[in-house]
Parts: sequence; C-alpha cells; structure tokens
Amino acid sequence: MLYLISLVLPAKLATASRSFATAGSSSNHIVGKYLGRPKANGKYSVTLVPGDGIGPEISKAVEEIYGAADVPVDFESVDVTPSLINGITTIPKPAVDSIYKNTVALKGPLATPIGKGHQSLNLTLRRTFGLFANVRPCRSVEGYETPYKDVDTVLIRENTEGEYSGIEHIIVPGVVQSIKLITKKASTRVIQYAFEFAKTSGRPKVLVVHKASIMKMSDGLFVQTAKEVGQQYPEIELGFELLDNTSLKLASNPGLFKDVVMVMPNLYGDILSDLSSGLIGGLGLTPSGNMGEKVAIFEAVHGSAPDIAGKGLANPTALLLSSCMMLQHMKLNKYGDKIQNAVLKTIASGPENRTRDLKGTASTEHFTRAVIDNL
Repeated sequence: MLYLISLVLPAKLATASRSFATAGSSSNHIVGKYLGRPKANGKYSVTLVPGDGIGPEISKAVEEIYGAADVPVDFESVDVTPSLINGITTIPKPAVDSIYKNTVALKGPLATPIGKGHQSLNLTLRRTFGLFANVRPCRSVEGYETPYKDVDTVLIRENTEGEYSGIEHIIVPGVVQSIKLITKKASTRVIQYAFEFAKTSGRPKVLVVHKASIMKMSDGLFVQTAKEVGQQYPEIELGFELLDNTSLKLASNPGLFKDVVMVMPNLYGDILSDLSSGLIGGLGLTPSGNMGEKVAIFEAVHGSAPDIAGKGLANPTALLLSSCMMLQHMKLNKYGDKIQNAVLKTIASGPENRTRDLKGTASTEHFTRAVIDNL
C-alpha cells in the first residue's frame, strides 16, 4: 500500500494512487517546480522543520533512514520559532524563503508559544503558504491488531478558514463571538481537489460532510459549491452526509468508506481525521500532506509530546510515512516504496520492534535501526 499525492495546477489539482505498491497516474503538464527542484548533483533540496519536543528525535530518524536508503534528498533544516509583528504571528523569513525555494517541505510537530499572544503555528504555516487542502489517508496496518481490520479512508479537509479563521471578539464581558468564515473560492478549490483525487485514485465517490441543516448559509455555501463542481465530474458519484451521521458510521463500520473520498470544512476535518486515525491505532501511524498552489508541506499530525522528549521513546512512523507521501509527490516512487515497506514490515514484526505507543518495547533508536535493517 502506498500513499501517493501529487500537486498540479490549477485545473488538475491532484494525482494520487490508492495502492501502496503501484505508482500513481500523472499529468504531462505537471509543473516541475511544484515537485521539488533537483540540484546539479541530481539530489533534491527539501526544507526540514524538525519541530519541537520529540520533533528533533523523529526528524533525525528520518534523516538516518534516508541516508541508509540512498534517497537523493538533501535536507535543509530551518527554524520556525515565531515572532509577533504588529500583533501577527510571523514565521522567520529564512524559513519562508527556504520553503518557497524548495517548494517541498517535511515538518515535525510544533508547539505554539503559550501566553505570548501567538496564533497556532500550524495555522500560521497554512496561511503563510496557502495550504488549502489537508490530505489524510488512514489504512489498517497489517500485523498490528486493532478492533478494526478493514479501514481504508481518505479525508480531505479545507485548511484555511471555517471556525479556524481566528475571527473572535468579546461582545461584552462574559460573551465571546467567534466567526465561521466560508468562502466560495476556498470551497471550490478544495472540493475540486477532492474530485481530482477521487478520479485518479480509483475511488468512485466524493462525500461532502457538512452541517447545513443548522448552518444553512455557511455550510450551505459549501454544499452548493460541491453541487456546482460536481457537474464537471459526471463519472464521480457525489454524495452529502451530515457530520454526526458520518461520525457514527465511521466509528461503527469504517468499511463503508473504502471507495469514498470525504471532503469537508476545516473543523469537521480536524475532528474526523483524528477519529479515523484512532481506528488504525492512533496519530503515530497517520501520514498527512498539506497542499498549496505553490508549495506542499508534509507533516506528522501528532503533538510534540514534551513529556517524553529526549527519552528515546518517540515513534517516528507518522513522520516517516508522511515523508513517503512527500517522495511520491516528488515522483521519487521507488524510494517511497522502499522506506514505507520497511516501516510496515518493522511494525508487523512484533512488539520488540515497536515503540511504546504501539504496545511495544523498542526505543526510537531501536525502531530506526530495525527499519534500516528491513530496507
């Protein structure tokens, strides 16, 4: 099984493959600069944001495994410690320049400074680079037992607005108003992305998850936009479902979503993507890609876990699988296959090679070495 995602512009937003073992289809007019830029030595320069907490440990594991697999990537490590400029959380310019230059980045978990007026760092990154679609595939891992054995879901989340627009104010003491922002432009591009993903990954249905029964104008606009976009894709079935109903079905029978691409506004996607991760064993097994029109940033979606930082207990799997998505995006398929197969083989080999979050006994270093041995 191989998580494959590619960014193309603008009419064909994505190519993807559902299979872990085969390369995805691609369009001839993909613009090279969006797939990373090879240097004179044939290697690609990729921006690395190690992150906070356990971030540096799992980033180091990725670098070691890439070295052992001879991946033609040179990581360019940057610091994204934010500053407040006119009250706005701002990423350091060298980091911004690096990501725009390389067009592809891999990011570890980030912790937003508390009590200093900073906005979420993840949200800041999404807005800075226009990362409009968050893609979260979840699939059961063979050899790792969970209550669900047939999970194979793809969730695409609008990544820039909704309840996470950050528009809040105090009306009177004790009364706070938070504005949910839904625009036709943002809705159109993420829904179009979902249709393109469905078309190229062999999933025959796009399911729009919403709550337009209550939020008739905001979610109503999202639903209406999907109906309009859907007319461009007569070969793809378009469905609509209320958020609470989808949640119930996901938790009771995730196999219902095996041939479906779910697309939804920001907050719903945040919640349901974590729910989906729980079905396969948690966020430590879940890759993620954030797609924009100029750059793509792949990330581990779990937290920075400061309580175990520096103790050798961190699980690099999510960042490794996200990096495999990144390699597929860059058309470096054989390296993505090689690393991903080694990771899955390691997890399936038994608790002695799994980290503690996967009911194992392995340290970060032991797990990394086991993956290298399985290359």
